[in-house]
Amino acid sequence: MISRRHFLAGAAGVGGILAAAEPGAPRIRLAFLGAGHSHFQGKLEAALESGAFEVIGVHEGEAAVRARHRPAVPWIPFEELVARAEVVVVESEVARHAEDARRALEAGKHVHVEKPPADTLAALDTLVALAAERRRVFQVGYMWRHHPGLAAMEEAVRDGRLGEVFLVRATMNTLAGAESRREWAAFAGGAMFEQGCHLVDFVVRLLGRPDRVTPFLQRLGMPGDDLADNTLAVLEYPRALALITSAPRQPGAGAHRCVEVTGTRGLARLQPVEPPVLGFDLAPGDRIPPVGMVGVDLPPYRRYVGELQALAAAVRGEAPLPVTAGVERIVQETVLRASGMA
Repeated sequence: MISRRHFLAGAAGVGGILAAAEPGAPRIRLAFLGAGHSHFQGKLEAALESGAFEVIGVHEGEAAVRARHRPAVPWIPFEELVARAEVVVVESEVARHAEDARRALEAGKHVHVEKPPADTLAALDTLVALAAERRRVFQVGYMWRHHPGLAAMEEAVRDGRLGEVFLVRATMNTLAGAESRREWAAFAGGAMFEQGCHLVDFVVRLLGRPDRVTPFLQRLGMPGDDLADNTLAVLEYPRALALITSAPRQPGAGAHRCVEVTGTRGLARLQPVEPPVLGFDLAPGDRIPPVGMVGVDLPPYRRYVGELQALAAAVRGEAPLPVTAGVERIVQETVLRASGMA
């Protein structure tokens, strides 16, 4: 009889996607277009520390946004970005994502665009078609696509350890300030569109396109905005449900972010998501003693590292992006449905 921890260890092996890039490979010239997104600073730091990229600078047209940052690379005009960069990372405000990504693709650049990539399905279709026409890499920055805990849960579903999955529950809350609330309120989906999209992305990659999506968008409110700030989406599948919640109203929310997948053979729970703590509670069997929830050792994890490594590999032609254009479209469609914006 083997221990349950040993049985589960295979699920954590997917962390190898975070391994370092091949030594000696020429660095790829990269520039940032926009600095208004909350992920800008962290993604810039990850790119600077990566051996895969040479970060040549940041273009940001708004003086107010530039005033909020002191990047370790220079501010550059758009003309210099177009002339020098091979890859453009779009980190502008969400409302500018699709337009900025289009500008970069039309200039012949590979593009990584922060999530959500657009606020309509047609806008995403335009970007995907343009990337295909120009033979450029187009990557959407859902930061948990290379998360070792979520990847381990996916692997456990694929190999049948959880049995038939019938329920996914996922929560991503935060405590947003007035400025963030005003920005998110520009979109009818509010918190579900801005943050719940990460969870929608995971569910779609796990279970596919849902048959039906029902959004619940409460506006509990603060003075000065009309943000949908207490949100729930129910994704219905022929034999499963997924419940996704997002609310920017919770102090200390990070420790309570959670993804739980339940099947006929047991349950997997990731809580917190960062830093990841993953456990499995599987039904007893001939080779698995019934010992309840067992933690799984995961490899080191840091936001943005995996996606930047996947981007570098795709640009060099070493490996395609793990998420296809077809799946990207289903994710976008489902995010819009979950946000009441379809």
